[in-house]
Amino acid sequence: MVELVHTLADHIDDVNSCTFSDSLLATCSLDKTIRVYSLNDFSEAPFSPLRGHTYGVHCCCFAPHSPILATCSTDGKTILWSMDNGQVRASFQQPTSSPVRVCKFSPNSLYLASGAADGSVVLWNVPLLKIHRSSSVKDGSLVACTFSPDSKLLVTGSSCGDLTVWDENLRCLHSEKAHDLGVACCDFAAQPIAGAERGMEHFQLASCGQDNEIRLWLISYSGAKGLEMRCKDTLSVHSAPVLACAFSNNGEILVSGSVDKSVIIYKVKSQCIVHILTHHTRYVTACSLAPTYPLLAIGSMDKTVSIWKLRQENDTPALLPLVIRRQSKTETHIENWSEDDIKNWLSEEGLSEVEHVFTANNIDGKELLNLSKESLLHDLKIESLGVRNKILRKIEEIKSKMKSTLTNIPDEFLCPITCEIMKDPVIASDGYSYERSAIENWISTKRTSPMTNLPLENLLLTPNRTLKMALNRWLESRSTTLL
Repeated sequence: MVELVHTLADHIDDVNSCTFSDSLLATCSLDKTIRVYSLNDFSEAPFSPLRGHTYGVHCCCFAPHSPILATCSTDGKTILWSMDNGQVRASFQQPTSSPVRVCKFSPNSLYLASGAADGSVVLWNVPLLKIHRSSSVKDGSLVACTFSPDSKLLVTGSSCGDLTVWDENLRCLHSEKAHDLGVACCDFAAQPIAGAERGMEHFQLASCGQDNEIRLWLISYSGAKGLEMRCKDTLSVHSAPVLACAFSNNGEILVSGSVDKSVIIYKVKSQCIVHILTHHTRYVTACSLAPTYPLLAIGSMDKTVSIWKLRQENDTPALLPLVIRRQSKTETHIENWSEDDIKNWLSEEGLSEVEHVFTANNIDGKELLNLSKESLLHDLKIESLGVRNKILRKIEEIKSKMKSTLTNIPDEFLCPITCEIMKDPVIASDGYSYERSAIENWISTKRTSPMTNLPLENLLLTPNRTLKMALNRWLESRSTTLL
């Protein structure tokens, strides 16, 4: 369950950014101010609001290991504020004096990156309070940036749609077009992906942009082998440009906010929607998940910041189907399997001894389909001929089962609560259809829509006879096909 716990309405213009520390929440706005709140009771700090910028404030971020807040503005300045008393610790002027759109501390708090409208990017040495390195992208404004968990990589996003990967000395390691019409935000998961080979780090990155899409990237890096970046998944759920995205601290939850005024909370591994929030009345511009609390902050152009409490991790939320429904292995296309699906499959087939090899090489369903005797031997280094043959035989068995099973179940036949084919579909007052027993169980403890989280107008459930007839016809055609 997601519960609204507080709404902050102190800004008098668009909220552009919000960020958590272990004990504080900071927000900034086009009204030129930064406001700081305690997480204990969401009361405003005695020194808040902070005033030092002469134009709108675009971004704010806390230093991970010290009580410092950084903010940046159209005035070309990036300011460091003490969270002990609200005083200015330092004020950095972008060398080009261009409006600064984004700033971010490295996880080790050694560097602060600032990106500007003219495409310039600066790494500031925080302990020495001076420039470490500066560079620029080829085209567009810098509007997003994030550091890898080990602080060795910086990724920037531009208004031209490029994601650029830099090392800690601002040497460009990689650049590619990620989003048509422009990147809006990007965020590294705070934890590296487990199972990396010796000397190689694997990181997960999310990006979003003006093309209405969210993309999940795998970045692999080592000093000896260089850097590889590939898109693992594309999430096309929002109906308008996606302006913000953020991982939870453990990397299991991803949150996104959009021009369509909604916020969507995803489970990363299963790619299922946990909740859709439609609380704000104008564009959602910012979202942030607290590092230690189960709290989510959402900023909007409606001048407010809403704070939500998320379900604890040991509670299993009702998952809503996303683009690809994760069914049992014999019901879904093998090319849609996640790395976890592959790991479970290997275990079930008595191939546990090679799980670590598949995990280290990030083998998912698509990669599995491309495996051959040669790649198993030379790429995955599986020396046992018997094991290699067994893997290939099991892959062929799965493919054979797939041919006899209808896989593309129409979304309208699936209950949004159970993710299973409905037997007795009913329409609730939110306009969505659900399996009767599932929605009855839901409304016995809640009075909100499972799809929108908004209050239900009434608890009336109307049989959806048209949907049931269509479902019966589909089931009959399926049986005929299988015969």
